[in-house]
Amino acid sequence: MEMVNWYLSVLKNYTGFTGRAGRAEIWFFILAHFLVSLILNVLSETLGLIYALAVLVPSIAVGIRRMHDIGKSGWWLLVGLIPVLGLFVLIYFYVLKSEEGENAYGASAPTAPY
Repeated sequence: MEMVNWYLSVLKNYTGFTGRAGRAEIWFFILAHFLVSLILNVLSETLGLIYALAVLVPSIAVGIRRMHDIGKSGWWLLVGLIPVLGLFVLIYFYVLKSEEGENAYGASAPTAPY
C-alpha cells in the first residue's frame, strides 16, 4: 500500500517542479509506472500510449525534484537524452543518498520508514 501512496503523491504534485523528492518517492513511482504501463500495454497499445503521455509531466517533475534532492539542478535530467550512457547516469543519480537537512532547493524530502 505504501507504493500506491508514493505513486499518488507524485501524480497529485504533477506541476511541482520545485522542492525535493527522496529515493522512495522516485523508485516507488518508477515501479508503479512500470507495472501500470505493462498491464495497459498488454490490454492495448493505445491505452499504454495514452497513459504514457498522461504521466509524462509528472515523471519529469519527480525527476527534477530528485535532482534537487541530491543538490543538482533539474537540468541534469537532460543527461538521460544521451543514448545508453544517459540512462546509467540517471540511475546512478537516483540511487544517491539525499543531501542531509536543507539545501538550495528546500528542506529534506520525506523518506520511507525503511
